[in-house]
Amino acid sequence: MAIMKVIEVLADSEKSWEDATKTAVKKASESVKHVRSAFVQSQSVTVEDGEVAKFRVNLKVTFEVK
Repeated sequence: MAIMKVIEVLADSEKSWEDATKTAVKKASESVKHVRSAFVQSQSVTVEDGEVAKFRVNLKVTFEVK
């Protein structure tokens, strides 16, 4: 039986929500081993001068505890 743990990760990108998600998973994987999945809990943007400046994601990252 596998034991899983969930952490919450926030990330942003000037390109897209997809890029922010990939960045979050990649960065989390640098310090957490055995990442198995990520769930995008929420998406938002920051606005500057009436334009979207950054795309933000809030992820729940699941990893296996060995």
